[in-house]
Amino acid sequence: MGKTKEEKPLLLQLDMQEINKILQALGQRPFNEVYELIGKIHEQANAQMHAEPPPQQLDK
Repeated sequence: MGKTKEEKPLLLQLDMQEINKILQALGQRPFNEVYELIGKIHEQANAQMHAEPPPQQLDK
C-alpha cells in the first residue's frame, strides 16, 4: 500500500535565511514536540551543503 498524502515526502527549496527563521520558530516550541523535526532539517541541510556540486556545463 502506498503512502498517504501526509506521509509523502516533499521537496522544498528554501534559502539559509528562510531555514534559520523556521528553526528559530521551532526553537520557541517545547523540545519534545520539535526535536525530531529539527534533526531532520539539519540532516537534510548538511547533506546538501556537503554534497559535491553538479558538473558545470560548458557553453559551446
